[in-house]
Amino acid sequence: MNADSFVREYLSLGLSFDRLEEGFVDAFTGDPELRRAVENAPAPEPHALARRAAELRGELANTDLPAQRAEFIDVHLRALECSGRKFAGDDIGFVDEVFAYFDVRIEPGDQDGYRQAHRKMDEVLAGPGSLAERLAAHRSSDVIPADRLQDCVDAFSSALRDLVRAEYTLPESEQVNYEVVGDKPWSGFNYYLGDYSSTVAINADLEQQMANLPHLIAHEAYPGHHTEHCRKEAGLVSTGQLEQTLFLVNTPQCLMAEGLADLALKSIVGPGWGLWAQEIYADLGLRFDGEKAERLSAASGQLLGVRQDAALLLHDQHKSQDDVAAYLEKWSLTSSKRARQSLKFLSSPLWRAYISTYVEGYKLLGGWLDQGTTVTERTALFGRLLDEPLIPSALRVA
Repeated sequence: MNADSFVREYLSLGLSFDRLEEGFVDAFTGDPELRRAVENAPAPEPHALARRAAELRGELANTDLPAQRAEFIDVHLRALECSGRKFAGDDIGFVDEVFAYFDVRIEPGDQDGYRQAHRKMDEVLAGPGSLAERLAAHRSSDVIPADRLQDCVDAFSSALRDLVRAEYTLPESEQVNYEVVGDKPWSGFNYYLGDYSSTVAINADLEQQMANLPHLIAHEAYPGHHTEHCRKEAGLVSTGQLEQTLFLVNTPQCLMAEGLADLALKSIVGPGWGLWAQEIYADLGLRFDGEKAERLSAASGQLLGVRQDAALLLHDQHKSQDDVAAYLEKWSLTSSKRARQSLKFLSSPLWRAYISTYVEGYKLLGGWLDQGTTVTERTALFGRLLDEPLIPSALRVA
């Protein structure tokens, strides 16, 4: 099978999974006729999709695809084979499921590291009462007034867009539209529409905090998901790598994308982002202690693995939702409401393994970016993440 035919088979297979679970296809910017053909075909059977993924993996060596493209498609076919089996009801261990999806092996986090994070947070938020109480009070004082949220979103989007365009070329026509939604298991979501356009949805069910908003906009838009989609569409897709027109949930693409997006603010603003944000908020008439926010963010970042631990407790050790919520409250120092919101995400059949993309993606890509010892080197490495079809295993051997 020639490369073009093989890629079309891969795209058709990936699109078919949206027939099993709407939302499995996160984005598709390719041939609309192909999507219509898949939508109008008889309903697929999960085991048949899994078998087809395995067959295509076996046929990869007989195509004339370059090695990097073949490796990219191979790990995505492995992920689709696992998804097909899961949809069919096959019993697959959670750790093995995560590996098949995201090309990483997971294990529980270090509770001594969590205790150290608590001590650092205690220093930042010194005062009477328990650390959890002080953190809750701090978060309450950090909430963006609902009537100012749109102004803040627009201000940070504009500021980050300017920084990104100074470092990385973006198409002149690119744009992001923001909308507020509710009843979602996430705080924000990027819907890439193709032609360099995205809609970013922000969940109003979770109060948006001043310390988190710069991260959220960087993550979803500049230089995160929207920027990556634009750069890959302008580069890889325009040169014929049509497998990049399809973005699927529960594949290595997601780990790479979420790791990139979680490192976005650090990569484009760097140390001092707190004072940078403080100035933007001041222009909007809002008070924000940027230095304190940055110190607290650095300390709480050591709690990154807690939510993956929760997924392991829920799906690998089969603990009750009450036990898992209590674990989240203890180590994340989060409210019962936020713990239950996290459980919605961790319990979703489609999203249950997805937390590992944030935990393992941040660690893997962060370590890889740390190879850059100067700002110029880190900027170039981040540019490779935006532009190249890299997979997790490729970073581990780099």
